[in-house]
Formats: sequence, C-alpha cells, structure tokens
Amino acid sequence: MERQERVEHQERTERAEHQERTERAEHQERTERQERRMSTRMASQHKWIYVGAIVLLVAMAVVGLLTFTQQHATNQSFRKADELISKLQANGYPTPDREQVARTLGTDGGAVCEDPASSLKTGLQRVQMSNGADGPGQRPVIVPDRVVQAEALILGVYCPDQLDEYQDKIDDIKTGDTIRN
Repeated sequence: MERQERVEHQERTERAEHQERTERAEHQERTERQERRMSTRMASQHKWIYVGAIVLLVAMAVVGLLTFTQQHATNQSFRKADELISKLQANGYPTPDREQVARTLGTDGGAVCEDPASSLKTGLQRVQMSNGADGPGQRPVIVPDRVVQAEALILGVYCPDQLDEYQDKIDDIKTGDTIRN
C-alpha cells in the first residue's frame, strides 16, 4: 500500500508539475502576444510621428527654396533698378523711387519689354504725343527727344536685345527742343 501511495503521490506531483508548466507556458504565450500587440500598436503610433516629421521637413525645404528664389529675384531687381536710376540721373531725368522701379519692372522689364516695337505700342505712344484734343481736333506734336529716349534707357537695362528695333521705330518721330526752361 505504501508503494501504491508513493506511486499515486508521484503521479499527482507529476500532474501538478505538468499543469504548472502548461499554465506557465500559456501565461508566457499570452504575455508575448500582448507584447507583440503592444509593440505593433506602438509602432503604428510612432509611424505617424515619422510621417509627420518627413512631411514637415519637405514643407520646410519647399519654403526655403521659394524664399531663396524670391530673395534672389528681389536682389537682382534692385540691382537693375539701381542701374536704371543711375542712367536716368546721368541723362538728367527725374528719378523714381528704387523700390517702385524694382516692383514695377522686376528682373525682366515687365510690360515695357513685351515687344516694345510692336505696331500697337508704337501707335499708343504716338497717340500720347498729341495735342490732347479728341476726335478730329487731335494733331501730332513735336516732342522733346527726351520723351522717347527715356524708354530706350529702360530697354537698355532690362532688355538690350530689343533696343535696336525700338530705336529704328522712334528714329522717324519728329523731335525738337520744345520745352522751355
């Protein structure tokens, strides 16, 4: 009987150990699953941080490039405005504000350099060089040379490739010394 009790006791002990090992294994597996779920959730939460950081970095790079380009264009427009103002002063013209010239003409001369010798622009220029009457009383007048040469100075600074064609168009305008000092 003692032997049988020992065998039973041993079987119970083995079953208890087996059950304990099984429970430990199940507990460990549950813990590992929870940790995996937690790490997956944490990784997905962190993914938004990484995506947000990348988007922010790209946006800052774009803003930086645009600012650099704009500043470069502004510096160039001010250099050209300074050159035009010095040429206007050298020829005795009144000088406009530096910022106004830079804003109006920019780096490429703006509207002044858009086909300055075209028939439309030449016609409009000649209409402005009239006696101011309207209709049948409107007559061309002899204008001072300075009136047509001011635009030539602008073209010389901002679009020198179009200056010769403009000079050809204004050569046939009758000019003279009509302003009294």
